[in-house]
Formats: sequence, C-alpha cells, structure tokens
Amino acid sequence: MASRDDLVARDRRCVMHPYAAPISSAPLFAVDRAEGVRLTLADGRELVDGMSSWWAAIHGYGHPALTAAVSAQLERMSHVMFGGLTHAPAVELCEALVALTPEPLTRVFLADSGSVSVEVAIKLALQFFLARGQPEKRRLVSVLGGYHGDTFGAMAVTDPVNGMHHLFRGALAQHLFAAAPGPAFDAPWSPEALGSMAALLEEHAREVAAVILEPIVQGAGGMRFYHPRYLRELRALCDRHDVLLILDEIATGFGRSGELFGCQHAGVAPDIMCLGKSLTGGTMTLAATLCAEHVAETIAGHEPRVFMHGPTFMGNPLACSAALASIRLLLESPWRARVSAIEAQLRRELAPCRALEPVADVRVLGAIGVVELKRPVDMARVQPAFVERGVWLRPFGKLVYTMPPYIIEPADLSRITQAIAGVLSELG
Repeated sequence: MASRDDLVARDRRCVMHPYAAPISSAPLFAVDRAEGVRLTLADGRELVDGMSSWWAAIHGYGHPALTAAVSAQLERMSHVMFGGLTHAPAVELCEALVALTPEPLTRVFLADSGSVSVEVAIKLALQFFLARGQPEKRRLVSVLGGYHGDTFGAMAVTDPVNGMHHLFRGALAQHLFAAAPGPAFDAPWSPEALGSMAALLEEHAREVAAVILEPIVQGAGGMRFYHPRYLRELRALCDRHDVLLILDEIATGFGRSGELFGCQHAGVAPDIMCLGKSLTGGTMTLAATLCAEHVAETIAGHEPRVFMHGPTFMGNPLACSAALASIRLLLESPWRARVSAIEAQLRRELAPCRALEPVADVRVLGAIGVVELKRPVDMARVQPAFVERGVWLRPFGKLVYTMPPYIIEPADLSRITQAIAGVLSELG
C-alpha cells in the first residue's frame, strides 16, 4: 500500500481535482478504505463522514446488499449498449422509479450523471415544443441561487451572478432568472415571493419552454430551504402559461429533506424530474430523467419521432443493479424515522453555533445541517482542522454543512456537530 505522503505527491504531479487549481498545494488527504460511516486514511486515521460523498452514500459505505447486487451482476454482464438492446436491471429500475415518483411521470431516460440528466431534461422540453410546432419556445426560466451541474446546458440555468460558473457566462445560452424562491421553509407564506417569477412568465411565456429549479432545497447554490407553497403556486403558473415544470431532485431525492422527494413537501408533480447522487447509494455513477406521458407522446408523434440523446453507458447493468438494491434497501429501512432523528439532533446540537461571532445563520431540514458564516471559509485552515477532529466535512463559500449517511449513530453525529462548533469557535 502506498504511503500517504507518496500518494499525495504522485497525485499532485498529474491529477486535477474538482473546483481546485489545476496545479495546487491545497490540503489533500489519501483515503485507503471506507466502511459504514467511516473513511480510513492512508496514515491510519479514521474520519466520520459528514458528507455522504457529496450526498450520495445514504446507506454508508460497503453495505453488503449493494456489494452483493453489483457482484452478482458483474458475473452476468458488466455492460452492453442500450441502443436496440435491453436487460432486466434497467427495466426493473425504470419500473421502480415510475412507481416511486409522482403519478404523471411514466417514462425514464437513464444517463451517466446528474449534470447529464439536466441536459436531457432541457432537451426534452425543447424537443417537446418543436414537436408541437412552437420553435419560438426555446428559452428556460430558472431562479437565482440555483445549481444544476457543470455541463454547458446545466451551467446555463445555474445562478449566473453568484454561481460557480460565472466565468463562462459569455459562452452560455442566455436564459431568464427570477428571484430566489422564498420565503424560508418554516416562515409565514408571502404572496410577494412569487412576484418576480410571475412577472417573467407573464412577459416571456411565448418564448419559454420550461421553468427549472431545485424543489424546497437549493443545494450547491447556497443551501437554502424555501416554502413549499412556492412550488404549488409555481405549478399553477406554469400550467396557466403553457410552460413545462422541471424539478431537479438530484440532491433532494430519496429522503434527504424528510420526504422521499422534495416536491412531496408541496404535493406537486413536475412534467420532468431529474434524479442522481443517492440513486445508487453512492456505489456507482447513474442518473435518470423522468417525464410525463404527454411529453413522451408529443415527441414520439412528430418528426423526427425519436428523442435525440444517447449516452454510451446509458442503462449500465452494474449501475442499474446497484440502484435497484439501494432503492429496496431504503424502502425496507425506517428511513423516515432515521432522517427525522438526524434532523432533531442537528437542530439541537447546531443551535449553539448561532452565538459564535463568525456565524450568520444556522438552518436544518431533514438530514441537512447548515451553518452559514459572515465571510468565506478559509479552506486551507478549516479543512485540516476538521480532519484533526476526526470528521470529514467539505465546506464551500460561506457554508459549513453536513449531509450524513442515514445510518449514522447519534454519537458519530455529535462528533460532527461538536467539530463544527469547535472549529468555528476558533475562527474568532
């Protein structure tokens, strides 16, 4: 086994990391293995994982049910092209997703990653209106504070001002942006919250194909939780103006917010839904885009009568098998009680952070705990400080947050919250 120092040195000579300088000396930690809620570093230290590997490993690491599913499938078939062929893992997964998601969603397109599922959603919306003979409806409306991925179509509907993709603004398709959704999740409803969105749709409905946003939780764009009624009112607005509603459930899907899907807080159904991240329980990369039957029928009924997208690894049998096992594991577990318990503990144990000088806000929803600071996080200082306290957290911007695996025990969750309070108290 390579030593920690040797592995990091070799990494620095050739590897590029996400949202990091191509040539970087930023803190880097070599992982040797992962099991349950723990990451074991190459130097032997154990860290309690507070990130679920960017929100994906909801069952923790190395769960035997997921390992067995992938191993069994590997013995039969690791991959086969999906053009003109099909197989049981893909069919069974699509059937399961249709059964789980809101009733109007009946068709499933399997993709490689969350960003690609957003690209597919956008193309579905645009091709839908082309098929209806309305080519002028080719723009989208999104909201400030949103995040939808790193590919170009997804970047174009991500916050254009404060988002991480502002450098590419001149090269992106130009869409329309309403004010960030509000008010806060547990605040009194205010009809004015929809004013910006209503005005945009009133003025631009003739050229707008779809509205796209994250339901209830704005993730990487700011970790904000907004009022469910906003979604209900938005659904009505989209219907009134003949605009499709795309909900990006990549981060919120499969229980993270306390409901199986974020849109269920509002009791609404989108025309198109994007899924990813925890779809496979963090074992393999896979995403899905679901659409309502009327969307699929319209595209199929007009030239060219085919949907113009097709990833090479679409419907990968290993990933589909992992996703099926993860969904079954989730539904057979007391996931709702677990998420509720995590929420209660996060509320209780993060509340004292409000008194710390660097802290601007503390908020919790489901298995998501957020401490927002007044100033951006100094990652070179903060990241190693969390590791020294035996936890893995990956802050960004002004946000220190945790999205732990659902299986986390109270003592391990307390270790995370204590580390957050301890590190932030030292920032002064």
